[in-house]
Amino acid sequence: MDVEVRDAVEDDAETLGAIVDLPTDVLRNVVHDRTVRLAVAPRRDPGPNADTADRAEDDSSDSDESVHGFVAFDVEKGTVHVTQLAGDAAVAERLLAEPVRFAVSEGFDVALVVPESDSDVASAAAAAGFETVGTGPTFDGEPTTKYRFRPD
Repeated sequence: MDVEVRDAVEDDAETLGAIVDLPTDVLRNVVHDRTVRLAVAPRRDPGPNADTADRAEDDSSDSDESVHGFVAFDVEKGTVHVTQLAGDAAVAERLLAEPVRFAVSEGFDVALVVPESDSDVASAAAAAGFETVGTGPTFDGEPTTKYRFRPD
C-alpha cells in the first residue's frame, strides 16, 4: 500500500484514539507532547487529469484521506523512544523510518517495546533493522520484547 506520512494535528486525536482504542483526550495529549506522524492515503483517486480539471465546484472530498497507522516518539537522555506504533507490517515499517531518520541525524539510538501479540510491529521492527535486546515490561498482563536500532 502506498502511503504518505504527515505530522499529526490536534484534529487527528479522535481517529488515533479509535485506532489504538484509547480516549480522544489521551491521544490529544500525545499529539501535544510527542512527535506524531500519520500514514495516510487518499480515499479516492482524482484521476490522471486532476491537475487540469476545472475546479468550478468545490470538491473537497478529493483531499479526504484515510489514516492507516501512526507513530509517536520522543527523546530522553540521547535515545529516541517510540511510545506508540500502529499499522500493518508494511505501514509500521514505513512509520519506523521517521524516528530512525531523526535518530540517525542526531546520533541517537531508537528504543521500541512491542507486545508479544503484535506480530505486525515485530515484523516491521526486524525489517527496519531493529535488534531484539531482551524482554520488556509487562503491559496489562502481556509480556513485551525490547528492540533497539543503533545507527552504524
